[in-house]
Amino acid sequence: MSSARDDDVSGATLSYRRILEREMESALKEIDRPTRGVFLSGFSAGLNLSFGALFMAMVLTFSDGFDSELSKQVALASISSVAFLFVVVGQTELFTAHTTMAVLPLLDGRVSVSEVTRLWGVVYASNLVGCVCFVGLIAAIGEPMGIVEPSAFGSLANALSGLPWWVVLLSGVVAGWLMGLATWLSAASRDTIGRLVFVLLVTALIGFGPFHHSILGTTEMLSALVLAGNVSAGAFGTFLLFTTLGNVIGGGVFVGLLNYGHVALAGDQQDVEFESKTRADE
Repeated sequence: MSSARDDDVSGATLSYRRILEREMESALKEIDRPTRGVFLSGFSAGLNLSFGALFMAMVLTFSDGFDSELSKQVALASISSVAFLFVVVGQTELFTAHTTMAVLPLLDGRVSVSEVTRLWGVVYASNLVGCVCFVGLIAAIGEPMGIVEPSAFGSLANALSGLPWWVVLLSGVVAGWLMGLATWLSAASRDTIGRLVFVLLVTALIGFGPFHHSILGTTEMLSALVLAGNVSAGAFGTFLLFTTLGNVIGGGVFVGLLNYGHVALAGDQQDVEFESKTRADE
């Protein structure tokens, strides 16, 4: 079956089977990369995504108030999605993306659990280190430049903390699910404009919630802990534990497992129907 025929049938997006293969190949490349390279890429992703927290705090700082809670959430969601764009289009290693992508070759039997665990551990740790360093940057320039008030981060953190653990967990599932969808839809797009639109729209919903994202939320919570003082170390630890678990479930199960399952189980039938159609056309 030629790729040209496959592209003709798929239209504006690639076929499900080709998306699956593309994402598995990408995950395999990351698993085979040297640990130092993966760490630096993950560190960069942690730094870049942290811009989302800074941008949201700047919006709250510079605004004279919002007409409604809806307008406030739309503004915050729109600006936070730009940081996700930095990461996804820039192709740096974000933990919530790899909880989806790295599970695909594992399900297909191409890698072992230990290999996937190593990748997740390196990416997760490097993302968090990037967040911590960015919080240091915010603390150094935020108040002196007058671009961020500590209360802005306090407001962002309040939306993520003080909730029952099961609410944080389920909110994390939604965030991981949306992040997985953004990654999958970005891979499905055949042009740059399509990728931009998919990433901006889907990740804006994470900020609109705001749903709990382990990496972006880490920068928000740590900034509030350092600058505003309204977040305790225990509250941050609880946030990180249940948010991370929810993100893994959301991306790994609701995107990775389900998409792999429906392509793997229905793929042979789709191929037979496609080949029958192309032979008839010939």
